[in-house]
Amino acid sequence: MPKRTRFTIWRPLATAATAALLAAFLTPSAAHGAPRESRPVYSYENAIRESVWVDTGLDGDGDGRTDRVAVDIVRPREPAAQGRRIPVIMDASPYYSCCGRGNESQTKTYDAAGHVVQMPLFYDNYFVPRGYAFVGVDLAGTNRSDGCVDVGGRSDIQSAKAVVDWLNGRAKGYTTRTGATTAKASWTDGSTGMIGKSWDGTIANGVAATGVKGLKTIVPISSISSWYDYYFAKGAPLYDSGPDWLADYVDSPDARARCAAVQQKLVEGAPRTGDWTPQWTERDYVKDAAKVRASVFLVHGMQDLNVRTKHLGQWWNALAKNGVERKIWLSQTGHVDPFDYRRTEWVDTLHRWFDHELLGYDNGIDHEPMADIERHPDQWSTSAVWPPRDTATTTLRPGRGTTAGVGTLGLRTGRGTETFTDDPKLSETDWAAHIDESTPGKAGFLTAPLSRDLRVSGSSTVTVTVTPTTPTAHLSAVLVDLGPDIIRDYADSGEGITTLTDRTCWGASTTGDSACFRATQAKKTDVGSTVFSRGWADLGNYASDRKGLPLTPGRAYTITLDLAATDHVVPKGHRLALIVAGTDRDLIDPPADTPTLTVDLSRTSARVPLVGGAAAFDRAASGSPAAAPGSAARGGVRTPHTAHRVPGDVR
Repeated sequence: MPKRTRFTIWRPLATAATAALLAAFLTPSAAHGAPRESRPVYSYENAIRESVWVDTGLDGDGDGRTDRVAVDIVRPREPAAQGRRIPVIMDASPYYSCCGRGNESQTKTYDAAGHVVQMPLFYDNYFVPRGYAFVGVDLAGTNRSDGCVDVGGRSDIQSAKAVVDWLNGRAKGYTTRTGATTAKASWTDGSTGMIGKSWDGTIANGVAATGVKGLKTIVPISSISSWYDYYFAKGAPLYDSGPDWLADYVDSPDARARCAAVQQKLVEGAPRTGDWTPQWTERDYVKDAAKVRASVFLVHGMQDLNVRTKHLGQWWNALAKNGVERKIWLSQTGHVDPFDYRRTEWVDTLHRWFDHELLGYDNGIDHEPMADIERHPDQWSTSAVWPPRDTATTTLRPGRGTTAGVGTLGLRTGRGTETFTDDPKLSETDWAAHIDESTPGKAGFLTAPLSRDLRVSGSSTVTVTVTPTTPTAHLSAVLVDLGPDIIRDYADSGEGITTLTDRTCWGASTTGDSACFRATQAKKTDVGSTVFSRGWADLGNYASDRKGLPLTPGRAYTITLDLAATDHVVPKGHRLALIVAGTDRDLIDPPADTPTLTVDLSRTSARVPLVGGAAAFDRAASGSPAAAPGSAARGGVRTPHTAHRVPGDVR
């Protein structure tokens, strides 16, 4: 199929005749021409609620029978009664029974006949009255499904892909988990949009990467694009556990009893050395971006330290390279759903997105800016495209200063060396708070106060040449905005939001499923410095991203760290800093040794995507603004903590 290179180029809209037909079927005002918005004209109270078990074609639990996944459906009764077919919004999740969905950890509930009563989140309440079906899929090994959880692998992805196939008449569905009575999806036109946060959105990424027909759009929120990058950063472990722990966390009780072999395979495929294995290849969706047929509306918190924004950057870039239609929201939050930080705008935008992508409505969303970016709590800006067209990767170089460990950051190649000793007790917050001081745990390099704003937009890399004193060493590199600001407190337990007691309602309710959810507000904090991009690596991966090698103490090694994607403006009067250090406390695990590392400044640099490129940096960094306001003395957020996190809503 032809490649699309601009957000404003979309699939052809419906013909005039089709549009008129849609108007007649899906809105109460057909006489007024083609519709621009689906309306809540159908009864949610009387909606059809049913369950189907779809055959995945796999036997993940090895019981000699192909696995069936449970599919709970809520759809308006009226279109079906009139023989009209409707599109589907689908959320495939491992969390529907074990852990819950959303800020209030809702689970599915069922009546005596086994039909779903409460479907978590607002999607069914809001969209079913507007002429959509909502489908909640239990991944294999969870809730009422057969099989085993394999954490982003073939079984996880096939759990949802098989349902898309069933909705399009290409897979078998049954009315019960073990029976022979088949069920057909004759009520749908097959057009499917997948949505979900974290693991759920990850499944949407993976299904889109199969190129399955019928999947028209995905809305992945804070989602993984490659599972290796969830557990490791170029060999450095990000967590003290692997995917087997996560599988056990979400497995249904009977799955735990039958899935020991799958658990063991997950252990063997994820060695703590951080070496790449075939298990990670299977769970890398980025490599298959060329297969994506669906449009993508991507949402992520720029301070998400659970599913870190490396996932966002590499997925976005791969989709762009392959001409996939795209839209993006970037917030200041951590691992938070946009429903909980920008609710009114989110529901409106999502509504128009699905109307355009699944119903073909010409509502103008394709002509709006590609990106919405939160600059300050509840203050948003837009970009026509993202990153902006005049963004250029600029090489910034560290140099020695007048104080040991406190150097300069500019366009000229530096000379000499700086030395630091890994201190696992210190975090990026500690480093930034002492940026102007000579401390043994880090090497910092910073500009003078900027004479004008400087915008970083996209993914950076930092290449360092270092000489270790020990056989093992881990490295961190962070970009810091040094200056006072009020930001969302992403290190707080709410990761940038406070949940209130009052509720707002989004759609229709029943006795068993309320459309009213607790309101939230921004949780803010006053800081003197903000770390806005990070990257880590095991120095043993100097020769390969995929395999570590032993280090020889006293030998120099060069390695490139991938920093997470961001969009951040360093304001006039603030300073931009690069910090190179060892273990970033609670964000990577420490190495076996405690190395001292000597940085060769002439062979160290940061490649940073700056709006306006090197010229913008030169103008901003070489001016003479007023004295810089107090910055790092007030410090940043408390040290973020990520131990035993899961890619979901549990915080």
